[in-house]
Amino acid sequence: MERHNITPGFVEDALASLRERGLDTVPFMAAAGLPEKVIEPVTNVQYGRLWWLIAEAIEDEFFGLAARPMRPGSFDLLCYAVLHSGTLERALRRALLFLNVVLDDPRGELHIRDGMAHVVLADQGLPRPAFAYRAYWLILMGVACWLIGRRIPLRHLDFACPAPVHRKDYRKFFGAPVLFDRPSTRLVFDSSYLALPVIRSDTALESLLREAPANILIRYRHDHDTSSRVRARLAAMPASTWPSFEAMAKALRMSEATLRRRLRADGLSFGAIKDELRSVRAQRLLQEKSSSVAEVAAELGYSEPSAFYRAFHKWVGQSPGDFRKGL
Repeated sequence: MERHNITPGFVEDALASLRERGLDTVPFMAAAGLPEKVIEPVTNVQYGRLWWLIAEAIEDEFFGLAARPMRPGSFDLLCYAVLHSGTLERALRRALLFLNVVLDDPRGELHIRDGMAHVVLADQGLPRPAFAYRAYWLILMGVACWLIGRRIPLRHLDFACPAPVHRKDYRKFFGAPVLFDRPSTRLVFDSSYLALPVIRSDTALESLLREAPANILIRYRHDHDTSSRVRARLAAMPASTWPSFEAMAKALRMSEATLRRRLRADGLSFGAIKDELRSVRAQRLLQEKSSSVAEVAAELGYSEPSAFYRAFHKWVGQSPGDFRKGL
């Protein structure tokens, strides 16, 4: 899926890593399918190709903007490290640990307070350019959104560095308030997302890595894909009344084969989306403690509590009773 969503300024930011090393940018632009001088937004596919061409040339997937280079292949290893984390919170903590080891500086930490999740970046020296922090957020949040199969709406972002001159695109890109010259660099979102389950499989990861980083450049911002439409319809009704796959395809005015193909392109299946929604609802209902486990199972559409017990253990790694005791 191609979108012309990368402004010329971000292309120039990426090319700066080549110019600093005395490398001619023209061959890289041509190989990425771009003109020598970009004056209009480029597609995520073109920018993703340029990113990897630069990474291969300078042997750094982070544009040479960290204390140590992020060697080619590091992004793949990051994804493998977080794939089976269980929840978004565990995935983010593992991802931050991985990036701290690989990059050394900046170093990221996750803090939770007042219902908000704060991912804070610290630098040992002077603040880095805004493009370094943008690259960090793209990698971290692009993977995070993919893991849970949905966009994470951001509340606000702080940059410890000065605002780039004539670059309103930094403020527009994230879809949230952005402030510069702040005491620290941080990204903030609602902490309720941390409890969402990781729903991706090894097969889905293979698909992600084949198309990365072009896909994370749109998944970070875009939430109107087919999987989101399916999720929204299911979320609006009780689990006991969820339609069959055939009925869902008909409701979306597409064939079953088309729906299956589009969900596969998103790295999902109809069953995986239903599992995700059931997991989130189950945890919320158990936290409220107003219903018995059997009642929760029935509300989620399970005819037998034993089937719910097995499913919940697969999602969370413990029984519904143990989960409730730990609250």
